[in-house]
Amino acid sequence: MSAEPSAQELRDLVAEFEPNKGHVMPALHKVQETYGYISRPAIEAIARQLNTTPALVYGAVSFYSDFRTHPPAQTEIAWCSGPACRLAGGDRIREAMQATLELPLGGESDDHRYGIHVGQCNGTCSEAPQVWLNGQVVGNLTVSKAIEMAREIRGGGE
Repeated sequence: MSAEPSAQELRDLVAEFEPNKGHVMPALHKVQETYGYISRPAIEAIARQLNTTPALVYGAVSFYSDFRTHPPAQTEIAWCSGPACRLAGGDRIREAMQATLELPLGGESDDHRYGIHVGQCNGTCSEAPQVWLNGQVVGNLTVSKAIEMAREIRGGGE
């Protein structure tokens, strides 16, 4: 994941997408999967390629919580906000992790080593309550397991 793609790299990446074909979302996903986030130059490249405005593209980026406009932390924790996780105590998991990491939801450590944000249900409800650690399901969490995991991520043993 390159942190600063060139304008040409961005143009090449989204060249397959066509105007008036509903390709905003696929283009955004491709950019984020490639670089880990969607930068302002990427929004502009997508808008140019799709013959639309950067405002329209940014509207999609800002509407969907899965998209980010800054490079991700080294270790990303996505807290599942789905109903099954919440019914199984997911709010307590979130609160414990936030307290241990000393971060608000949507926050990132000052050194960009770890961050926690809301994730959308991905259908692995049998693992509730869960988080995704760098995209991998960590499920059937208890508050104590969540605190232990957060301590390890933070640097251990506090």
